[in-house]
Amino acid sequence: MRKEQGLSFPKITNLLIQKHNITDLTDHQLMQKLYREYHKSNREEDHPALAQACKERGIDINSVGIAWNKDKAWSIQFRPSADGGPTFEEMLKDHIQDVQNHTFNYEKIERENYTDACLLVVDPADIHIGKLASSFETGEDYNNQIAVNRVREGVDGILRKSSGFNIDQIVLVVGNDILHIDTPRRTTTSGTFQDTDGMWYENFLIAKKLYIDVIDQLMKVADVHIMYNPSNHDYTNGFFLADAIKSWYKDCNNVSFDVSISHRKYYQYGNSLIGTTHGDGAKQQDLPLLMAQEAKLRWSETKHRYIYMHHVHHKIAKDYIGVTVEALRSPSGTDSWHHRKGYQHAPKAVEGFIHSKNNGQIARFTHLF
Repeated sequence: MRKEQGLSFPKITNLLIQKHNITDLTDHQLMQKLYREYHKSNREEDHPALAQACKERGIDINSVGIAWNKDKAWSIQFRPSADGGPTFEEMLKDHIQDVQNHTFNYEKIERENYTDACLLVVDPADIHIGKLASSFETGEDYNNQIAVNRVREGVDGILRKSSGFNIDQIVLVVGNDILHIDTPRRTTTSGTFQDTDGMWYENFLIAKKLYIDVIDQLMKVADVHIMYNPSNHDYTNGFFLADAIKSWYKDCNNVSFDVSISHRKYYQYGNSLIGTTHGDGAKQQDLPLLMAQEAKLRWSETKHRYIYMHHVHHKIAKDYIGVTVEALRSPSGTDSWHHRKGYQHAPKAVEGFIHSKNNGQIARFTHLF
């Protein structure tokens, strides 16, 4: 339809109602259709640079779902539409496009051989990107910006604190409720409604960029092994995110991945066997025996064994026969539900650990907020 200058949304809506002969204004899908068509009719005015670029190339501006603006300084991805966000299929296409457009300049980094080499475990646990907390109710604010800033600050802090060790390998633990919700209805995987900041697709992209930035930073220090733990808030989207990150580094020889859907992961470094799990499944006291059964060979080859778990957002540590099980603190803030239940006074932190090849865990670092 021809756009009329200066028409408001209600006036445009009336014209569209007449055009489509709509009588039932309670039909939510029809009203969404009107809203989308209204925004399409405004695209040329709202995005003149995009309109000019489309005109020069003979492209219908209304067919553009996603666009890139690239120059020498920036490469910016944006959406010209305001129609409620992309579908899962569109998100998949976007990711494929991202990977295709990404230039993989990851040349293999040759590392120094240390006689006293150590492993650094970096574990930003339960980040909950998308969680919303208001200081008016809970005494502290938490949103996507705070979540990203805390992870960046926490990883920086762990690297500074561990700089005195000769690190030849880094384990980065990912997953563990990296995303706060798992559905467009703002619920966890099991359907529990959450207070949220941002749309589900925005949070996915924020988490994706955060992980890429952290991995690139860690890779400057040592080769990185990624261990993914499925979790209860984002059982499906968290898996998609981990697989997307693996695809991003498909041609990088300094990063390795263990991102299967298995709920417990194991990694051997010298005389240490390290297990990770979210903590919402098997009971804590059963984890040592599960490790012995699920990693038999590595169990027999090691003397020092540790399991890092998450989910509870506070510190728990206990020595079992042959295995130490430790729950990690979270950098995420206290939302309305946790405040109401009184679960709010645990220190907010990102934690890391140093393991030597012979003596197991020899140092630990806590970056508190």
